[in-house]
Formats: sequence, C-alpha cells, structure tokens
Amino acid sequence: MKANCWMGRNTVEVQEVPDPRILNPRDAIVRITSSAICGSDLHLYDGYIPTMKKGDVLGHEFMGEVVEVGPRVSTLRVGDRVVVPFPIACGDCLACAHGMYSVCENSNPNAGLAEKLMGHAPAGIFGYSHMLGGYPGGQAQYARVPYADFGPIKIEDDLPDEQVLFLSDIFPTGWMGAEMCDIKPGDVIAVWGAGPVGQFAVASAYLLGAERVICIDRFPYRLDIAARAGAETLDYEEVDVLDALRDLTAGRGPDACIDAVGMEAHYPVPAIQAYDRAKQATRMETDRPYALREAILACRNGGTVSVIGVYGGLVDKFPMGSFMNRSLTMKTGQCHVQRYLEPLLNKIREGAIDPSFVISHHLPLEEAPRGYEMFKNKENHCNKVVLRPWA
Repeated sequence: MKANCWMGRNTVEVQEVPDPRILNPRDAIVRITSSAICGSDLHLYDGYIPTMKKGDVLGHEFMGEVVEVGPRVSTLRVGDRVVVPFPIACGDCLACAHGMYSVCENSNPNAGLAEKLMGHAPAGIFGYSHMLGGYPGGQAQYARVPYADFGPIKIEDDLPDEQVLFLSDIFPTGWMGAEMCDIKPGDVIAVWGAGPVGQFAVASAYLLGAERVICIDRFPYRLDIAARAGAETLDYEEVDVLDALRDLTAGRGPDACIDAVGMEAHYPVPAIQAYDRAKQATRMETDRPYALREAILACRNGGTVSVIGVYGGLVDKFPMGSFMNRSLTMKTGQCHVQRYLEPLLNKIREGAIDPSFVISHHLPLEEAPRGYEMFKNKENHCNKVVLRPWA
C-alpha cells in the first residue's frame, strides 16, 4: 500500500509499504477514505518529538471502511464506516474505567520509553513516535486498528467524511479544552492559537455558554476564521496581549485561558524568541512555551488555564510564582476522544456545528509532502489539509 512516511527532520515521502494485517483478536483493518495533517504532526516533521524512526507511517486523524475484523471484534462488521480516535484505548483498564482514554494503561507497548521522559506512560497514539507505541498511522491507504471493539465510532448515516473526520482528534480536543474551563454564563474565555484546534476551542466555548471569546494569533486568515465563529481577535504582533486583555476585561483578565499552541510557539520579541529557539535547538529545553507563559499571566485571579497544545518535555522560565500565588488551576491532557464521540456526533447531526469549516485544502496522498510544507509555512492560506489515499 501507499503511505506517508517520516524520513527525517522536515522530510516526508509517500512510499510503498507492507499492507497491515490482523495481529490480535481485537484488531480491525480499515481502508482509509480520508486522513488529515494535524498541527501536532508538525512537531514530528520539525524533529522535536523523540523516538521517531526513518520510515515510520504518520497520521492520527483518519476514517474509512472496515475490511477485516479479528475474532474478538463483535461491535464492527466488514463494510462499516468508522471514525478512528487518535488515542488507542483498551476500554478495560483503570484509566479507561474513569474515561481517561488518552492515558490507557494497556495500549502502549513501549511504555518504558515514555516513562524515561514522563515518569509514567500515556496511551499509544497512531503515527506518533515509538515512545507512544510505534503504531503505523493513518496517512495511508490502510491501517490496523487495535482494540477495534472499543475505539472506533460507526457513522451510520450519509454525513460526508468532511463533517465527521475531525471527530478523530481536533473537534473533541477543542471541545475538551473549552470543557476544562468549566464555563459559566457571562464568562470570558481567551484562546491562544487560531489554528484548527483553536478554532474548534472558540466554537466549543460558545456552544458551552461563554459570553465572549477572545482569540490570539498573528495570521490574518486564521483570525478571520475565528472571527466568523464570533470571537474577538488580537494580533499579537500588533498589540501587547496582556495589556489588551486587561483592557477588554476591565482589568480583571479572562475567566479562563486556553493554550491551543503548544511546544513550537512564536513570540514577537526577537530576543526572547531567539533565546528559546537556541535552547530548543541545542536540546537544553524541548518546548517553546510563550503561549503558556502568557496564558498564565493573563488569566484572572482564581481562574483556569486549559492546556490542549502539545508539549513534549521540558520548558524554561515557567511562571510558577504567578501560578501559585494567584490561586490558578491548570487542566490539561491529550484528548480523551472516545468520551466525546457520541455527543459531538449528535451535535453535527443536529446542525449545531459543521466541522468542515476548518478545511482549506484537499490533496491526494501522493501530495502529502507538499501539504506538510504548505501547512508548516502557512502558504496559500493553508488552514487544514485533508488527504485522499485513493484519489
């Protein structure tokens, strides 16, 4: 089959690789009809996530048709159309019993690698390094789906791929980011990052009852998308974000702040940007946490900082004094996607949201390398790339 493979820093290639096969009675094989390039894939592309190997198949946002099932899979049949969550979860362990699917205790066969960096291992993730399981991803024509009797959701109506594909990751991630803010009537929510996850966080905050949402980014076309969802917008290259948020909230600060940026944030002050880029390049720190620092400093006293941007390891100059002395709460995590599949699918069916609004480009799988470059460099107003493995 054809698959998009990581070949080294800033290099991916579409290659012929062996077809997946059933390895466990709870496996299924899915013929992929749509896949996507995620912002967190760029962390792999840029070489900041350790334990990648040349030839690894990328991609964790995908859906398709079941073509084979293992003998213990009773919930799916050949021909079923499914969306596959990016975290792999067994459904049986203590974490899964508490709905904490992205920290499943059984789905990461390389837990020892993750424990060296993180203390304990999170769940396995499709196409996202060997410390997170080494599972081949979904930017391919087929994928093996472990624990298929638990994870995938069947799409039993005529909703097109574009409307349901993002149930695999970015819609539930944006929703969880807003949900962790514990939004109450009248709340003001600030969102750092107007990429697709930030855009879903904006939309989700309004669906959950926020009165105002303020979105921070530097790309006008992304801020325009957030504005169309109702957000007030700030270009952080044009204004001092902390001052602007104080002005917009009568000096108090937002009730909750969502970091939808993560480890490769950009900062408009050249000296500060250069400091963190140099430390990251020399591996003296793994992440550039500008958005996280700013979210903590901006949040009102007693507020909540919700972190859904991906971080890989260690950050420098974390404002712990501000965080502790002002009674802030931080909530974070890779999204527990399985928890949100049914309720968010119902919102799509009801017309409360059409997730396809984030899509800017459709490309055949063969053009995945061009898609990565466009997405990374924000070329052609690239907001979200959907790949067609059979085009």
